Amino acid sequence: MTTETDTDTVSVREKAPVAARRFWAVRRIPAALIALLVLGGAGLLLYDVAAVRADHTAMRWRRVLADDLATRHLDNAWILAGASVAVVLGAWLLLLAATPGLRAVLPMRRDHADVRAGLDRDAAAMILRDRVTEVSGVQSARVRMGRKKVAVRAVSHFRELDEVRADITSVVTTGIDELGLARPPAPTVRVARPPRKG
Repeated sequence: MTTETDTDTVSVREKAPVAARRFWAVRRIPAALIALLVLGGAGLLLYDVAAVRADHTAMRWRRVLADDLATRHLDNAWILAGASVAVVLGAWLLLLAATPGLRAVLPMRRDHADVRAGLDRDAAAMILRDRVTEVSGVQSARVRMGRKKVAVRAVSHFRELDEVRADITSVVTTGIDELGLARPPAPTVRVARPPRKG
């Protein structure tokens, strides 16, 4: 038996917004390159170890590498260079694993748990720029869309700059709300006169 309060609770639960997270890049190319390098190196080493176990001599590169590692000191330039490259590659891989990537995609509000949408930054900036250019007195406009801020620079050839700035701020604030972003960025508006000729 379902009462009215149960129905209200279910409908409120269904309409509750779901937390929107940033999109993670798949990063297939770095993963494929690292997998190929590891596979090739492991296969070559395994072949050489199997050859030595079958009473063949070890490959020349492994003998040279073993002799070099046994005779060179740790403060040698080649050892330090190899260690530096390994550290940089490891830090790069850790950075790729820990960061989402796809910075150009802004996550949108999730009204339904099954639907996940994102908006390209350039497309969002273009939409806002078109709205700004419709404001009376605006000659041209540039919009830079970030994850936390929207920077609007406009050139006004008539009307008072404060009036134009207020209209642009209102239009941009409304436009950001209508984009449906999960974390709406804060607008910063700058309005200037066109440069004088001559």
